[in-house]
Parts: sequence; structure tokens; C-alpha cells
Amino acid sequence: MKCPHCIVEIHAVANWRYVGKDKEGDWAIEKYECPNPKCRKFILFLVLGDKGNLNLAPGNSWGGFDSVKKRIMFYPKGSNRPPVPIEVPPEFADDYSEACLVLPDSPKASAALSRRCLQNLLREKAGVKHTNLADEIQQVIDSGNLPSYLVDVIDAIRNVGNFAAHPVKSQKTGEILPVEPQEAEWNLDVLEALFDFYFVQPSMVKKKRTALDNKLGEAGKQPMK
Repeated sequence: MKCPHCIVEIHAVANWRYVGKDKEGDWAIEKYECPNPKCRKFILFLVLGDKGNLNLAPGNSWGGFDSVKKRIMFYPKGSNRPPVPIEVPPEFADDYSEACLVLPDSPKASAALSRRCLQNLLREKAGVKHTNLADEIQQVIDSGNLPSYLVDVIDAIRNVGNFAAHPVKSQKTGEILPVEPQEAEWNLDVLEALFDFYFVQPSMVKKKRTALDNKLGEAGKQPMK
């Protein structure tokens, strides 16, 4: 997992504290401490699960649920996604940022925002014909303009999202619709990769070319063509 405070990949051990039982089931606090010496902050989840026949009183610690029904990160508030690169225009960055913010509380809402962001991105940057999201993904794949690693990740959206089982997803991208496990997180991963391809890398190349042209000019030579 990534620490949501310092955005560093970490391997932390969970510490569990039993809260109690209500009509939904058993509740516990799942606590991690970031091992990064520069961070060392807590990461806290409220978890709904089934403790079975264990006789626990509120406040007791134990090894944790074998079966988890729901996990909600309540500290820090928000997701463990990195900030949007400054090269990404606001019309895409705003939807992405909001999708990240609501992810811990509502994967369905996050997926709706990220699907809408993806569709707008494909229409504006890949020039796909306006249709439904599944067909637009196929258009950009068929265009041959994406590197193979991006073809694989964007094509997986239709599988992770299970558009075949929920065909309305391919049409109403902004609706709050059923979300398959890991779909909301995967959509954000794909958007990150596409932002890098469409905005970050071209900006870096442009800056490097400008720097090279300046050096060539200082040496009395013509800029690159």
C-alpha cells in the first residue's frame, strides 16, 4: 500500500482494536503506522467484518477479521493518490481530483467521475468519434496511436468495469452505477497513465528541446527542425 500522507510505497503491519457489534456486524479500528522515518504517521480504517466466535470486549486487540465486508479510511481524509501534474488542464484535473477525494467514501461516485473524465480525455486528445465509452475505448485502441502498455491498461477498464454485465456503464458515464471490485481505483490508475502520455511527457520534451535550441543559438547554430 501507499502511505496517504507521504505517498511512499510501504509495508506496514496492521494493529486491530475491536469497537463492538451492531445490526450490521462487528466493527474494528485497523491501524497502520507509516515506517518512513520522515513520516511516521498513522493510517486509520473503520472496518466492518465478522469476528466469528471470538469473545472480544470493546478496546481489545487481536489479529483482525478473516472476512471484511467494508473498509473506510477515516484518517487521513482522502485517498492515497498523488496530486495531479501541473501540466494537466483544469477540465480534466478537476474531475480526477474529485474522483480521488470521494474514493474512500463512495467508489461508485469516484468511478462515475473518472469514467466521465476518461471519456472527455479520449474525445479531446485522441479525437474519437462521440459514441459510448466502450466503443470510444475501442476506437483509440484501433487507432494505433497508443503504446502497447497503454493499450493494455485502457482495454482492461472494460473488463474490470464489467461493461458486458452492466452495458449502461458504456453509455451513461456520469451516472452513479454499480462498481466492480477495484474498478474505481483502476480507472484512476489509467487516467494517471494517460495524463503522463498526453500532457506530462510532451511538456518535458518541449522543455528539453527549447533548452537545446537555446544552447545551439548560443553556439551560433540553427535550432532543431
